Amino acid sequence: MSIFMYFMCFILFLTGLYCVVIKKNLLKIAIGIAIMEFAVNLFIVMIGYRWDAHSPIAQAASPSWNYVDPLSQAMALLSIVIGLATLITFVSISMRLYERYGTFDIREIRKLRG
Repeated sequence: MSIFMYFMCFILFLTGLYCVVIKKNLLKIAIGIAIMEFAVNLFIVMIGYRWDAHSPIAQAASPSWNYVDPLSQAMALLSIVIGLATLITFVSISMRLYERYGTFDIREIRKLRG
């Protein structure tokens, strides 16, 4: 992998971080969290990638072959499941706040406090 791919992954993470820090809408914050999770998963998969490598599950395995690291792929799958559960929880709490206060704006929710 080239350094350009890692740089683009970092830019993607910063885009999600911008949404989380700057935006005041709860749904935009949730989208920012999802973008950050995607950037982290992409980075984890890129770490385990090897050029011209074979799958670790092969019929005729040879010790001279170069293999892709399966641990990073498993970690990315686990991270996707945990990230999805976190995102669903965040969105469900946001929906309950909308039912109660009638807005997704966190500035308005802080003002009401009721």
